[in-house]
Amino acid sequence: MSEDRKTWRIGVAGLGTVGGGLLSFLDAEPDFAPAGGRAVVTGISARSRARNRPVDVSAMQWFDDPVALAKSPDNDLFVELIGGSDGPAKAAVEAALAMGKPVVTANKALIASHGAHLAALAETKGVPLLFEAAVMGGTPAVKMLREALVGEDVISVAGILNGTCNYILTEMETKGSAFGDVLAEAQRLGYAEADPTTDIGGFDAAHKITILAALAFGCAPDFASAEIEGVDQVDLDDIKLAHDLGYRIRLVASAVREGEAVAVRVHPALAPFGHPLAETRGSLNALFIEGRRIGRIFLQGPGAGAGPTAAAVAADIADVMTAVRRPVFQSPASGLKFAPVIDPANRISRVFIRLRVKDQPGVIAAVSETLAGAGVSIDGFLQKSAQADGSVPIVLTTHATAESIVFEALERIARLPSMLQAPKLLRIARL
Repeated sequence: MSEDRKTWRIGVAGLGTVGGGLLSFLDAEPDFAPAGGRAVVTGISARSRARNRPVDVSAMQWFDDPVALAKSPDNDLFVELIGGSDGPAKAAVEAALAMGKPVVTANKALIASHGAHLAALAETKGVPLLFEAAVMGGTPAVKMLREALVGEDVISVAGILNGTCNYILTEMETKGSAFGDVLAEAQRLGYAEADPTTDIGGFDAAHKITILAALAFGCAPDFASAEIEGVDQVDLDDIKLAHDLGYRIRLVASAVREGEAVAVRVHPALAPFGHPLAETRGSLNALFIEGRRIGRIFLQGPGAGAGPTAAAVAADIADVMTAVRRPVFQSPASGLKFAPVIDPANRISRVFIRLRVKDQPGVIAAVSETLAGAGVSIDGFLQKSAQADGSVPIVLTTHATAESIVFEALERIARLPSMLQAPKLLRIARL
């Protein structure tokens, strides 16, 4: 930093929505950090030099290469907003940390995939690596686990961590529109990317829950072990039939600890009317944190956007400026290990099963007998009227059963001569 040690020179790589929001924030409020001095952006890097920016950047040094910006002696703190788990983002963060320079990032893919490696590099150099904005935008989920709940025995974290998927599911329910139509509208409005795979495939939520699991349980982030299922197979019939049974479908990300083992999962799940997850609509995010001493904490707020996410980045910058020091995750990097993965075969769940069958006698009895024979107990049942094509939609919910048993039963049901299509399964959220 400068000689008077009151002005922090910030290098920012990535000037998209969040980067532009950060430039506006720091331009308007350079003295925002309590007792931390001024924060002034002195160097920038982005893909396009000619693009219009929300503030005048003519006095800022331009770098075509973000790694060169990260290494520059003309900034004291490096902010990475490029995105992506590898490539320029990873190289630039590694370069800054190797120089002994604090790093603030909003890059969930980077932290989920390489968090342990980067934490070790940061702690070896004795500098902070902060990533509040990587999860839930401006809603302080990371700080809650990293700071407020230090020492708590957290047993689970679960919630809605992708606003794009939540917007799509909400619109499908409220407007009765098909998935593809709502996705196209979300892309037009800027809620979804031109290539929406990361969002609708569940990968964005999986990056975020991987980070929260590491913070909650003191283990290394292990994105490779996450079980991921997106919303692209949820159709309007699922939405309507779940609603008829008193549920809304949400993309739920969860991390659960059992002893030393951990399960990190993302999948569509049913939440009952009135539950906070069912009532989290549009692009909002929501999270439950459960601890043995504190019980359950619920957070809800904007999970993206220039303003909220830039504010989260600024909060991390303030922590660096005020000399806050703690391990990157709950445990020192030298002790971070991958947690054993809970065996999916032993997982217990309640499920929603949707069937499309021939309109003929004995179908329900055959389905019920097949489930009972496998050891699956039915909790709720709904049969709709025959459709124009002669098919009959049937939906049922089960009591809690080992998922391996349910899948075996569904394989048997699929072979029944009355089935017109493969059974559809959605889990009922453990709430």
